[in-house]
Amino acid sequence: MGGTKADLLRGTLDMLVLKALALEPLHGLAVSRRISQVTDGVFDVQPGSLFPALHRLEQDGWVQGTWGESENNRRARYYSITAAGGKRLAAERAQWERTSGAVNGILQWKRGVL
Repeated sequence: MGGTKADLLRGTLDMLVLKALALEPLHGLAVSRRISQVTDGVFDVQPGSLFPALHRLEQDGWVQGTWGESENNRRARYYSITAAGGKRLAAERAQWERTSGAVNGILQWKRGVL
């Protein structure tokens, strides 16, 4: 990748958004900033990807949105994770751990070792 931003794997965006919202309710752009901050800029979620994901998560009942005022006194939609979203996050995390463990196993695989 040599200094470029990593592409989000399919489904990973939902997990990252749910994790960000598990910490505290945030408005959309704050979710994007939080993900970028926590990943040291590796994941830079653009509005064109983030807002459809937030709407999909809300339709699925995993987050709920309410209107409020942002830190710069603008109207913003704040999202918080629901109980169903918390369960979904736990399932996504378990799947991620299985997947990343399998990939790490392959990367550590040495010739002649089965």
